[in-house]
Amino acid sequence: MKKNKLTVFLMLGAICLLAPVGLYAQSADTIMTSAKNRVTSNTVSSRSRMVITARDGSTTERLIDQYSKDGANGARTVIVFQRPANVAGTRFLTMDNASGGSDQWIFLPSLGRVRRIASSESGGNFMGTDFSYDDISSMDRDVSLDTHSILREETLNGRLCYVIQSIPRNTAYQYSRTLTWIDKENYQIYKAEMYNRRNEITKIMEMSDFRNVQGRMTPMQTRISTVAAGTSTTIFMEILRYDEPIPESVFTTAYLETGRP
Repeated sequence: MKKNKLTVFLMLGAICLLAPVGLYAQSADTIMTSAKNRVTSNTVSSRSRMVITARDGSTTERLIDQYSKDGANGARTVIVFQRPANVAGTRFLTMDNASGGSDQWIFLPSLGRVRRIASSESGGNFMGTDFSYDDISSMDRDVSLDTHSILREETLNGRLCYVIQSIPRNTAYQYSRTLTWIDKENYQIYKAEMYNRRNEITKIMEMSDFRNVQGRMTPMQTRISTVAAGTSTTIFMEILRYDEPIPESVFTTAYLETGRP
């Protein structure tokens, strides 16, 4: 079953309880796993509107389609840009691999060919948005790739949440640590803060407008902000369907090149 982490991740927090990290050490992995596996489906198909906001407040919009399906090594996702004309036809594929990481490819119409994304590019901006290539893959990031601990419990938007710290086992990962706010009752993820090596917040991801879609409570709005740049990218889900058939050929570089399954 596809473990959907549509976050594809407002924000007034007040600390309610501080506790020693060791008190929660045994349960942190379980809580994170429950949050990431909260919504399950064989496939996910969606159309969304992406709004990119610059520091001066000006915005640009993009329309994207996304298809996700589980595979032998984990999740596979294809993103297709439909509008505007300068990005239309751009297609991106990310696939979990056996090592726990992901392999990524992109087709740019201006190049006319498929290009593999090198590991050195993982922290780069994805198509001029506030998402990096790592951020796209982190939606399906395996819990075992990080060391998790509960820092505290905190009220966010009137809901009591666990605040879980995740430190990557691989020091080459883009972020030095991530804090995630998870609802204690229903395991919905409301917020994540990503930190750099200097322990500075680099990005904030916020999930909101949860709606019941085919019996699954799903965030219909995801906003990621780049703190230093003063920019943000917000994804508004317009169409979302679970468990609709998706041809296997969609998750291939041949599909990226032709746009035909």
